[in-house]
Amino acid sequence: MRRKAAIVVALVGLVLAAAIGAAGSPAASDRATVTNLTIWVGWSARELSEFKKVVAEYDAKKADVSVKVVGSINDDKITAALRSGNVPDVVSSFTSQNVGVYCPSGGWIDLAPYLKRDKVDTSIFPATTRYYTQYGGTRCALPLLADAYGFYYNKQLFKKAGLSRPPRTLDELTTYAKKLTTRKADGSLDVVGYDPFIGFYQNSIGAYQPLVGAKYFDPAGRSALSKDPGWQRLLRWQKNLVDYYGHDKLVKWQTGAGDEWSAPHAFGRGKLAMMIDGEWRVAFLAADHKGLSYGTAPMPVGNKSLYGAGYINGTIIGIPKGGKNQDLAWDLVKYLTTNTHALAAFSNGIRNVPSTAAAAKSKELKPDPNFAVFTNIFVHPKSATIPVTPLGSAHLETFTSFLAKWQAGKVKDLRAGLAEVDKQIDAKLKQSGGGVP
Repeated sequence: MRRKAAIVVALVGLVLAAAIGAAGSPAASDRATVTNLTIWVGWSARELSEFKKVVAEYDAKKADVSVKVVGSINDDKITAALRSGNVPDVVSSFTSQNVGVYCPSGGWIDLAPYLKRDKVDTSIFPATTRYYTQYGGTRCALPLLADAYGFYYNKQLFKKAGLSRPPRTLDELTTYAKKLTTRKADGSLDVVGYDPFIGFYQNSIGAYQPLVGAKYFDPAGRSALSKDPGWQRLLRWQKNLVDYYGHDKLVKWQTGAGDEWSAPHAFGRGKLAMMIDGEWRVAFLAADHKGLSYGTAPMPVGNKSLYGAGYINGTIIGIPKGGKNQDLAWDLVKYLTTNTHALAAFSNGIRNVPSTAAAAKSKELKPDPNFAVFTNIFVHPKSATIPVTPLGSAHLETFTSFLAKWQAGKVKDLRAGLAEVDKQIDAKLKQSGGGVP
């Protein structure tokens, strides 16, 4: 699943609420003729092909529907469709935080009546996925596979540097990164041990938060970035490693690192020794770098008690308000999210974590020790996701804008800078009229 935690442009709930209105209830469908259904998804290229295989199996079993899959859809396109009223029958998003916009606005319909009618018990989904597929008591989405973020390391480079196991703490990660980094004769970076730069590949602040257990909001629902010391510890670690490389030299190296979703990826070419990434990278490496000797592990942490945990996220899927075939759309959504065979087959194809307990135990799942690490991270009790708010991902965008200045050396007082970010986020929350449940 190709997603950047907290980088997607936030949606504005008030705009959607004004444009859309309340969701409807299940009604009887006319199945006398073939109905064309359209589903929008974010996957592309190889991952899109794997999804189409799963949908094709469903399509072959249903004489009354014909399903068209459209890939490379982002939340900007979803928002534009909702505002125009020209929506597909089913839509999915990589940005689970936006359920805080889709659910209360009515942009995605409440699935509770369908779940109740068909006796679908949501306890079949793990607790974290249940959390990020609803907002304020309205369940407008279901999980379609899930993501867990962990640690990738190049075994050949480790052996050359005399390293026998992956690092388990952030301090160890810094030590390893320096040992594994090599420079060219002119001082420019050749092989980077670990790139901590926020915005590079899957380096988002959301992916790092579970490593220190920091809180986004206090119990009253106010932004707590400046109040929780975990954020300052994390950011000082991150900035110190950026400074070791040199901000400008690291940025220059990144220009030749290779596209994240293509074969020239820096890790696959041995130019990046260690990285944070999602479980899907296992499938990409198998496809693009068959001979690469690598291992996976939980990410190093700032507190040893957190080792084994990581960032959890996942694709969400729902039915947009205004669709003409909502009963048939629900049948497709139910199949994709609850059918054990479909989930196992899709998981095998793109190596995402199965999002039901039954699928996670399915004998159809192909064993892979590198992938198994991520299933363990997924069920770790201290793994975490990003809070769902009525701002969608806007609070993280505000934070990320600040981090760009921080890592570039333009922030002199970290705590004061975070306090200013808190004020900006609180102001946006107040303007939205919502809170953080």
